[in-house]
Amino acid sequence: MCGIVGYTGRKQAAPILLDSLSRLEYRGYDSAGLAVRNGTALAEVVKATGKLHHLADKTDQGRALAGCCGIGHTRWATHGDPSLVNAHPHVSGNCSGSGSGAVESDVVGVHNGIIENYTELKEKLLRRGYTFYSETDTEVAVKLVDYYYKKYKIGPVDAITRTMVRIRGSYALALMFKDFPDEIFAARKDSPLIIGTDEEESFLASDVPAILKYTRQVYYIDNHQVARVSPGKVVFYDLNGDEVPMPLTEITWDAEAAEKGGYEHFMLKEIHEEPAAVRDTLNSMVKDGKIDLSQTGLTEDVIRSIEQIDIAACGSAWHVGMAAQYVIEDLAEIPVRVELASEFRYRKLPLSRNTLVIVISQSGETADSLAALRVAKERGAVTLAIVNVIGSTIAREADHVLYTLAGPEIAVATTKAYSAQLIAADVLAVHLAAVRGTVSPEREAGLLEELAAIPDKISRILEEKDRLQWFSSKMANTHDIFFIGRGLDYAISLEGSLKMKEISYIHSEAYAAGELKHGTISLIENNTLVIGVLTQKELYEKTVSNMMECKSRGAFLAGITTNGNFSVEDSVNFTVYIPKTDEHFMASLAIVPLQLLAYYTSVNRGLDVDKPRNLAKSVTVE
Repeated sequence: MCGIVGYTGRKQAAPILLDSLSRLEYRGYDSAGLAVRNGTALAEVVKATGKLHHLADKTDQGRALAGCCGIGHTRWATHGDPSLVNAHPHVSGNCSGSGSGAVESDVVGVHNGIIENYTELKEKLLRRGYTFYSETDTEVAVKLVDYYYKKYKIGPVDAITRTMVRIRGSYALALMFKDFPDEIFAARKDSPLIIGTDEEESFLASDVPAILKYTRQVYYIDNHQVARVSPGKVVFYDLNGDEVPMPLTEITWDAEAAEKGGYEHFMLKEIHEEPAAVRDTLNSMVKDGKIDLSQTGLTEDVIRSIEQIDIAACGSAWHVGMAAQYVIEDLAEIPVRVELASEFRYRKLPLSRNTLVIVISQSGETADSLAALRVAKERGAVTLAIVNVIGSTIAREADHVLYTLAGPEIAVATTKAYSAQLIAADVLAVHLAAVRGTVSPEREAGLLEELAAIPDKISRILEEKDRLQWFSSKMANTHDIFFIGRGLDYAISLEGSLKMKEISYIHSEAYAAGELKHGTISLIENNTLVIGVLTQKELYEKTVSNMMECKSRGAFLAGITTNGNFSVEDSVNFTVYIPKTDEHFMASLAIVPLQLLAYYTSVNRGLDVDKPRNLAKSVTVE
């Protein structure tokens, strides 16, 4: 969603803010803006619609804005259309809010999230004499802070905490006050925000890549906390206005990991990083040939007590859950239910202390997944988070945490984070089975050998990407694509279809192959592309039969299958072979050609691969 940055120190703020915003472009946005103070009562506010370079041009790459304290924002529209007047930053004064220039305003702010009761708060402020120039909930929040600040003649921290008590919804706020020209005040509830320090400088950002160039020392501000940020110093407060200590975390991954490294797009780079992401995640869970999940705190006694597993996630993480369902049920013989996190919280699902709820999220900040986690905890279930970001909200609030080691993922369409989550779920499934005695020690060792070979097999698939690039050029003008499979292959199809539709804008659907005849086959016509995933031996012939039904109606067929096991070349028009592995783990291999196919199709259609329209990397609102 929206991106927030902030800087206060001894350097000119605007160029740093622009650079930091450029590293948050992957989050998706429709407008951008800066507000900078130069030690005076006036704040220079500049906004632009469209891409960030428009804002950079307006400010001469930031050089035109003097001042060493500032905040910046990239907006993804929720309340109000994309426009200059609705772009952030917003001010407490009565102005047009639509252009550039000096603004005499007591409070200037930016915001990520959604304020649910903004209409009620706006009506209150209108009765108090405030006027509004935008359609945003952010302007309401800024003016509510201003109202408390002036009415009670209190400091910024107290004014912000009073506001937080009144606001319902999610938010990350960064605010500047006229009377505190070299300080930034931040507040957070359910939307991501980090604060970095380095000697005489401090930084704010929605995500680590924005400030990693400048510092590796960061604080993860907690829910319902306020931070007072001054050059080189950060003080945290709770809702009572009392100071609270917070741990400083050192970011260990290299800043170059958030750069393209010579690749044309982040997505292609991240696909090529999958072997390393999978290997690193494996090595963190398997040591000396044995699974070691001691870092999660999930004991063998807890594992033996599990009677039901619920997996809650969104998007690609939900597809990981769908694949994990098949593997866990088959190996560990535990019933598994996979729920969309956005539905989980609203259903009256029976949970108990013997239910393990697994929440999967790359960012650890996904709003619906976080809500599902909290519901699970309220109902007494044991919770396990599978996340990629250390210190994220979901990681902090879950009973147990399993970290994936994918490193930073910049492209909106997830690839390596998905693969890291998938391998983590597979190792977890083997561990559950071993502890509960549903697989023998010999079988466990064999499964771990198969998992250890996955990274090298992914590398072998990547070496054959030229055929996929050629095929994508032939299908780039296709209007409809159907991905089909049975069992685990259906779970793979779901992710393959999502990758295709989100970055190529081609209509794409995934179906359990046996369901085609229950209505969907009526959509098949000449040159409709049907991609069959065929990695499960017992289900192979049935899926091929379903594909033949499509072919008889004019469909063009492609198949993803394993070397040596099946021969489909006589049946389909284009075949991709992947290396053999245990059938439980085929998703880790079969997804790679589907990711590459989506990538090359998007490139061939001339689209923005890394920042597809209308999408954001981290969905931090419901």
